[in-house]
Amino acid sequence: MEYPYFESRPKKQFAAIFNINRCIACQTCTMACKSAWTYNKGQEYMWWNNVETKPYGGYPQSWDVKTLKLIDNGENTWYTDEKDEKLSPYGVYEGDTIFEASAKKNLNQWAVGYIPEDKEWRAPNFGEDVAKSNNKPDEYSSLPEHSRWFFYIQRLCNHCTYPGCLAACPRKAIYKRKEDGIVLIDQKRCRGYRKCVEQCPYKKPMYRGLTRVSEKCIACYPRIEGKDPLTKGRPMETRCMSACVGQIRLQGFLDDNPKNPVTWLIRHHKVALPLYPQFGTEPNIYYIPPRWAPRSYLRQMFGPGVDEAVEKFMVPSRELLAVMSLFRMTQTIVFEYKIEEGPKVFETVIHGKKFEMFNDTVIGFGEDGQEIVRTTVEEPLYIRDPKHYNSI
Repeated sequence: MEYPYFESRPKKQFAAIFNINRCIACQTCTMACKSAWTYNKGQEYMWWNNVETKPYGGYPQSWDVKTLKLIDNGENTWYTDEKDEKLSPYGVYEGDTIFEASAKKNLNQWAVGYIPEDKEWRAPNFGEDVAKSNNKPDEYSSLPEHSRWFFYIQRLCNHCTYPGCLAACPRKAIYKRKEDGIVLIDQKRCRGYRKCVEQCPYKKPMYRGLTRVSEKCIACYPRIEGKDPLTKGRPMETRCMSACVGQIRLQGFLDDNPKNPVTWLIRHHKVALPLYPQFGTEPNIYYIPPRWAPRSYLRQMFGPGVDEAVEKFMVPSRELLAVMSLFRMTQTIVFEYKIEEGPKVFETVIHGKKFEMFNDTVIGFGEDGQEIVRTTVEEPLYIRDPKHYNSI
């Protein structure tokens, strides 16, 4: 794959994991981001964080369908027999990425893309809650795959390892930070050519006509740098993450520590997958796929690792249950975890497989090695004192 710059792989890469199975599309994350960064004049239709419904939703409208068509050459294929733990953990993609498709079409630019029309940005929730259905009178749904289905997907800038926006910018106004891999736009250098809007396949850079420059998610970098006094200098989750009432999100850094919860879920347990890996940008936002959606649809969206990820999520291991208990338990970013074993509290059979649940205690540690959170697999039950009128 041709890319105009050397790849940037910092020792710790800003990353996040979303558990799609738990999202209720309350849009609390969307409004938390909006109220922090895009509430000014000229940003009315600018949503750095949004939650859209699949298969019909999208912001801008149909962004993924249009981009997939741009790289489709009729021969794009995943070869899952050719795996390499570090370079190709899910197999080898033999097909065009956004960069190769551009080269083949002699477009004289680094990546294929398009600039959405204004009408495609006019609402962040096109197709919200619209289900895919066979429309048969006797249609009903049951696991493992529902016949009538939709799911919510949470989107923000992927802070890619090979950002299409960065490659596209003729002003070199976009850069990727060496310390954490966050991708930013230098507002002083930007001239509003909208090449980043065109060549980012995820359509996350957005043009602001009032100032005539492009803007995008900045990963709340002051919080990531530990500038918020609440965490006493420790790296802190972004606004959208910390506002998540469904506790579907875990933010952190990808590194080489196998006991880092983000690294373990993505690289070791492989239950969290990137969005549209065939685009070739190596995104750093990952998703635990929904267990009820058709696998064929999920494979084109998250790659060939979907079946393994869904199977692991449906019948979770003891360690996975413990690590997932850390989701949204603290605003401080967890760099390492430790599990203290507890008693077995439940067992059953799920899809023919034995499942045992242990009430283990999982402990999260900050960058300085200090304990920052401690929780159990079973959520604690609090019984209100009978002296209160509303006690149960």
